Amino acid sequence: MSWNFIYQFSLLPHFLLTFIAPFLFILTIIIFVHELGHFLVARWCGIKVLAFSIGFGPELVGFTDRLGTRWKVSLIPLGGYVKFFGDDNVASVPDTDAIATMGPDERRVSFFHKSVGARAAVVAAGPIANFVLAIAIFTALFAIHGKEEIAPRVGTVVAGSAAEAAGFRPGDLVLSIDGSAIESFGDMQDIVTLNAEEPLDIVVEREGAKVVLRATPTLTPEKDRFGNVYRVGRLGISAPKASLEDIRTIRYGPLGALREGVKRTWLVVDQTFRYLGRWAVGRASSDQLGGPVRMAQMASEAASLGFATLMGLAGLISVSIGMLNLFPIPLLDGGHLLFYG
Repeated sequence: MSWNFIYQFSLLPHFLLTFIAPFLFILTIIIFVHELGHFLVARWCGIKVLAFSIGFGPELVGFTDRLGTRWKVSLIPLGGYVKFFGDDNVASVPDTDAIATMGPDERRVSFFHKSVGARAAVVAAGPIANFVLAIAIFTALFAIHGKEEIAPRVGTVVAGSAAEAAGFRPGDLVLSIDGSAIESFGDMQDIVTLNAEEPLDIVVEREGAKVVLRATPTLTPEKDRFGNVYRVGRLGISAPKASLEDIRTIRYGPLGALREGVKRTWLVVDQTFRYLGRWAVGRASSDQLGGPVRMAQMASEAASLGFATLMGLAGLISVSIGMLNLFPIPLLDGGHLLFYG
C-alpha cells in the first residue's frame, strides 16, 4: 500500500466534514421544509399521506406515526418526496388499478379524488414553503446581526474599465441604477454582477450635484477558491478605504427585520429571472448555473466564513429551489400545476 494512498485516505474525514456535511445540512433543511409544505396542506385537505421521505432509494431509518405515515430518511439525499394515498409512485402518478377498486371511504382520503383546487394547493405548498423558509432565515439574520453597509462611494477607477469609459470619478456616490435606489456598495455589486454587457443608467452625486452616467459592465472571468471559473459583470471600481462616515450598522426590530427579509427574498427572485431571461437569449453566461457539486462547493466556502453565512446561503438556495419547482416541467410541481390549470 503506497504512502500516497494512506495520506489521501486520512484526508477523508476532513473532506466529509468541510465539504459534504455543510451541503447536506442546508439541503436537508430545505428539502424537509419543502416536503412539509406538501404534507401539512395535504393533511389539512383530508388526504392520507403514506410516506414522508428525505432522500430517495432504500430506507436508512424511519418510523410510522399514529395516522399511518411512514417518516424516513433514505439512502440518496438529493431530494425527497411525500407519497399520498392513491399514488403509484413518488411522482404522484395515480395508481389506476387501485383507484378503480376504491370504496367511498378510500375515495375520501385519496389525492386523486380531491378537487383540482385542493390538489393544486397541495402541490403549490412545497415551493411556497421554500419562500417562507427563505424569508424566515433572512429575517432571523437581520434581527440578530442587523446589516452592515458600506456607502456606495467610488474609491478607485480601473484604467481602461467600463467605469472609466462611462466617466466615473473617485468620490462619486452612487444613488441609483436603472431607477433602483442604491443604499450600499453591496447593492451596487448585486446589480452589476448580474447585468454583464447590459447598459445601465447610473445616477451619482458629485460635488453636491446629480450626474447621470451610462455604463455597461464587462463580462469578466473570476475564480473561486475551488478553481471554478465563472464570468460576472464588472464596472472596474472599488470602494474607498473604510471610514466611519461610510460604514454603518443598521439594527432592526422584528417588523423591520421581516420587511428586510421579504425584500431580500424578492431581490433574489427578481435578479434570478433577469439573469435567466438574458441567458435564454444568449446575453448572459451560463457559468453561474450549477448542480449539486457547485452547491456543495458554495456550502463549504460559506461554512468556512461562519454559521450566519451558511444560513444566508441556505436562504438563497431555498428561494432557488422554490422557483425551480414552479417551472412548468413534467414531474416538478410546476408541471403538475400546469396540468391542473
